[in-house]
Amino acid sequence: MEVSQSQASTNATQNPNPNNNYPSNSNSILSSTPVWPTIDGPLGLSEEESLSYVRRFYKFGYALLPFLWAVNCFYFWPVLRHSRSFPRLRPYVVASAIGFSVFSVLLCSWVLTFALGGEQLFGPTWDQLVMYNVADRLGLTGWS
Repeated sequence: MEVSQSQASTNATQNPNPNNNYPSNSNSILSSTPVWPTIDGPLGLSEEESLSYVRRFYKFGYALLPFLWAVNCFYFWPVLRHSRSFPRLRPYVVASAIGFSVFSVLLCSWVLTFALGGEQLFGPTWDQLVMYNVADRLGLTGWS
């Protein structure tokens, strides 16, 4: 009986994942499964490399590339999923998720406003807002 308890305690303290920041607790489900910063698992990036990538994706998202925020959230999904893991990566991934959500809401509302509202919503200013008659207004069409 003592041998089985000592084996159980050594198995609980051994963890194959060097990136796991959870305290070793034999009753915790989170400590029994390895947690990696990327969706690639052990084939992915280390925590130091992940930090540089997550910062780059976050910063370039502000350079009119907000879909990099979506890539950031997708690739670093384990960081979003496990709230106590990777405290240095988590602020960038959470901010990317918030930024992409805000961007998506703004884009969808703009698209729906113009697609559903159209001329009925904007009235006579609709001809000045749409881009399909720019060539006609500038006289660039030869058939006008």
